[in-house]
Amino acid sequence: MWQNTSVIDKMYRKLVVQVSLNGLSFVTVDTLRNKPVTLQTIAMGKVHVTSKIEDLFAEAFQTYPELSAGYDEVVIVHSNNLSTFVPTALFDEDYLGSYLQFNTKVFETDFFAFDELPKYEMHHVYIPYVNMNNFFIDRFGSFDYKHANTVLVQKLLDLSKNNEERKMFVHVSESHFEIVVIQNQQLQLYNSFDYTTPEDFLYYVLFTAEQLQLNPEHFKLELLGKISEGDALFALAYQYIRNVALLDVSFISNGLSEKENREHFILVHA
Repeated sequence: MWQNTSVIDKMYRKLVVQVSLNGLSFVTVDTLRNKPVTLQTIAMGKVHVTSKIEDLFAEAFQTYPELSAGYDEVVIVHSNNLSTFVPTALFDEDYLGSYLQFNTKVFETDFFAFDELPKYEMHHVYIPYVNMNNFFIDRFGSFDYKHANTVLVQKLLDLSKNNEERKMFVHVSESHFEIVVIQNQQLQLYNSFDYTTPEDFLYYVLFTAEQLQLNPEHFKLELLGKISEGDALFALAYQYIRNVALLDVSFISNGLSEKENREHFILVHA
């Protein structure tokens, strides 16, 4: 973690940058008031991992001076589907690639990382974007980094405390979404799906529900991320699942709108 520890030089500002192959989003936070100051999304279109995404990021740094300002803490959040959750009892740091080979193609040259969730006795193993990390090393010197779905799952587990009801959460992005099923702070399922049409989205949600024996007439589905009640995804899900709602984010009091807190749920809690 890149952190300024001098009281005299302390700026009380934090930068969180969420990166993917489609672009980046960032939030600057006033750590004294624990309030976001700047929230910005920068779309770059679909970029292949071997492309010169560093050049696109460099352009973003020129366009948005907030990215080049001074901060006490910088956190980079990697967003991809190259990850899996492993119970701590089965976790061995020497075999990170072995956990991932069951749901993604791995190579000997891949770099593996993991986040710890000690409260929930889990580790999240993933492949970070090494070229992006190298870019940020040049910019910031050092920083902390984690996976987006570490943040997502951990916060949803926190919110399920004392809730005996099994609930499905779906976090929606532009071309993929994550399904998280939780009951009283126990993770029962996590998976990520690519989609093109609302029908794709509905198929994976209903298929997952069927596998877990969740009745569409009874289980609760809560949606967050890039989705609103007026979207085709929401409308179609509402036709086939009785209890559909947007995640209630009224508990977050940071000055952002409910829509912003829902869409940037991971960024805000990173």
